[in-house]
Amino acid sequence: MPIMHKKPPAPPDAFEHTRLLQGEFWHRIPAYAQVDEATFLDHLWQQKQSVKTAEELLSTIGSVASQEFIEDARRGFELAPMAVRVSPYAISLIDWNDPYNDPIRTQFIPVASKLLSDHPRLTLDSLHEQDDSPVPGLVHRYVDKALFLPLNVCPVYCRFCTRSYAIGPDTENVDKVSLAKTPAQWHDAFNYIAERPELEDIVISGGDAYQLPPKNIELIGNALLDIPHVRRMRFATKGPAIMPMKILTHPQWVDAVTNIVDRGRKLGKEVVLHTHFNSPNEITWITEKAMRVLFERGIFVRNQSVLIRGVNDDAHAMQLLVKRLGHINVHAYYVYMHDLVKGVEELRTTIQAAVDIEKFVRGSTAGFNTPTFVCDAPGGGGKRDVHSYDFYDRENGIAVYSAPSVKPGKAFVYFDPIDKLSPEIQARWVIPQMQEEMIRNAIRKAGLPTDELVLA
Repeated sequence: MPIMHKKPPAPPDAFEHTRLLQGEFWHRIPAYAQVDEATFLDHLWQQKQSVKTAEELLSTIGSVASQEFIEDARRGFELAPMAVRVSPYAISLIDWNDPYNDPIRTQFIPVASKLLSDHPRLTLDSLHEQDDSPVPGLVHRYVDKALFLPLNVCPVYCRFCTRSYAIGPDTENVDKVSLAKTPAQWHDAFNYIAERPELEDIVISGGDAYQLPPKNIELIGNALLDIPHVRRMRFATKGPAIMPMKILTHPQWVDAVTNIVDRGRKLGKEVVLHTHFNSPNEITWITEKAMRVLFERGIFVRNQSVLIRGVNDDAHAMQLLVKRLGHINVHAYYVYMHDLVKGVEELRTTIQAAVDIEKFVRGSTAGFNTPTFVCDAPGGGGKRDVHSYDFYDRENGIAVYSAPSVKPGKAFVYFDPIDKLSPEIQARWVIPQMQEEMIRNAIRKAGLPTDELVLA
């Protein structure tokens, strides 16, 4: 008789990813204490009640946060490179008993006391998207893929946005670059795509596709489907993570996406939705209900997270996020290193942290539901597997990548946050000459030419 080796029953915490926040959880926020379910699930109400100023935040959360925190946030609003806009749904998920350590507050509401000085190599457009933009609102970096940016507004504004140079209204610190915001400008992008037969894959982002009216979802989707060589299309939106009720209460928008997905399928073309969950705390019973609508419509959803200090840089938090995404039929696709953008240095972490977390997460669930951790190489090198660096100088916090299929012969450098380095090394980064020496030494050790260096 064969020997049987049965595993012991799974412990209760193995099912944590299935335990989603239930009930009318928004009632714990003073401004929403009397809001019924139908009102809270109304996407128009969510948009109208979004918090955009420190005064609105104070009137919304009232006595549940300290005056010290409110004043800290007021100063943070003034210093932020991104405008602030936070949905009631997101506000209601923040632990206002400990807002400084809350992963959702960290993403959307700046506080001055947490800010760190920028790394000296940071810029507003660290990916050099504008350098790869042949017409307004289009980025053509990879041979077969283009990024289409038809609007510059979002349902919320993420503090860590890689397009803080263009997204949202101007702030006290940043005058925004103009994207393609009109149908006439869109047609210039469509014409460029039509003239480039190598372009098979188009990402529609912005801004956020959640903010496109249904008629424009269909206008853009059909225009791209009509181009014979376009084989794949992705509508990118943060919406399901911070305003999932729109999928439940704006059927015209869902119908428009469904129509493009269905037409694409009949043409043998793939149309999917890309979204952006960063914390397992963002996933509630409302999310599950909304994702079920998309799943039943046959709309495939992929997720792209950003590795953010204080949000998901804990291995167990990332593991829970990945498992919870699988539970609601969202494919965990990418986890990005935080881009080298200004004003949010306290949100970045190290390349080593990403490598360690990926090692921990891999094996937690099926491989097709396990994200690839990537560094979107500063300077336009594109996405590199985070562990595929040509050289990693951990002492000085410098990772060197090459991108032979994107920009051959060039070196692309990612910098760990300076506060994660030793005091001695931090002192080196103050001196410009030493910065150059450290960077060029790292590139030489990577075996790449320093004369082709591309820095952020």
